[in-house]
Amino acid sequence: MTQIRKGQAPAALDRDQFRLQFHCSFEDPAFGKVRAALDQVEQVAWENYDAGRKAPRTHPAGPGHADPTYELSDEWRATRDRLRQAEKVQKDPATPSRILLINGAARNDGSCPGEMSKSWRMVQWLKETLQAEGLDVHILDLSHLISGYDLHIHPCKGCVSTAMPLCHWPCSCYPNYAMRQTNDWMAEIYEEWVSAHGIIIVTPVYWYQAPSPLKLMIDRLVCADGGNPDPTSTHGKKAEEAKALELAGWPYPKHLAGRAYGLVVHGDVAGAESLRRNLSDWLSWMGLIPAGTQALLDRFVGYYESYAESHEKLDGAAAFQEEVRNVGRAVAAAIGRIRSGQLHMGDEGLNPPRPK
Repeated sequence: MTQIRKGQAPAALDRDQFRLQFHCSFEDPAFGKVRAALDQVEQVAWENYDAGRKAPRTHPAGPGHADPTYELSDEWRATRDRLRQAEKVQKDPATPSRILLINGAARNDGSCPGEMSKSWRMVQWLKETLQAEGLDVHILDLSHLISGYDLHIHPCKGCVSTAMPLCHWPCSCYPNYAMRQTNDWMAEIYEEWVSAHGIIIVTPVYWYQAPSPLKLMIDRLVCADGGNPDPTSTHGKKAEEAKALELAGWPYPKHLAGRAYGLVVHGDVAGAESLRRNLSDWLSWMGLIPAGTQALLDRFVGYYESYAESHEKLDGAAAFQEEVRNVGRAVAAAIGRIRSGQLHMGDEGLNPPRPK
């Protein structure tokens, strides 16, 4: 067994520190009239924190698990069951072809920016184009993170770097009630990805990189590439057991492989091409299938011009608008060929000598 390195974690909060941290969310004077009730809630929250009550509702895992007696989180099991059903429907050749359009921009007019994003407009063009192609279109607007109440995509905790089997599919790190890490949107987002036959991500460039909501989702999808579908095999988050499983030989299952994808990446000064490449490399690594050269688009809108007029610049970019629509057409065609068995990747069936 390899050595498990310890010593980085911060000390737990003491009672007084916890009280101060808890009440930071209720500084608005309007909460003054319920201060006594908040003190009662804070006491229960402290007890849960002190006891480490991550998953308050559990039941024995039952047959089909490495350890049928392990107390498995009811919430995790519900998410897992929805993914299994979504996968079953997705693989049924009689079901309509379904495509997921992802708006990666953080901006929308329901919060501080006061204006919709250009990415949102591009998503609408793609929706019209794909519906005309007869596809069942679903939209995931990641900008809801900035304007939705208490909605979160919590950060990836990096379990995979301890050992791949410690990274569960779907992610079991959240919710963690003891740490008040709840309302995790990823439980629904995983289901959207599994249900889709094709994915198109539309995103701007933020400081040469993906916008933070998009990057949060990307990191939390690491469990789709090699993740462990049975948390009982590691008895939750037992690093020693996960390391032993990986060293014994891990299959690295690709839970989203075989879906088609396209990209629309736009910027105003720099970074569009590099972000498009990063996204393409990531999706291809997971086993998704690019829908062709015209499905992988990076362009500049209002290059080195004012932000204030960027929507007007988009209005006049007729060629770019048609290029965006072509991304949708290419992905729609790829989905049809994949589902009919006409499209295969050249490396299909090959076993990688160095899986990771």
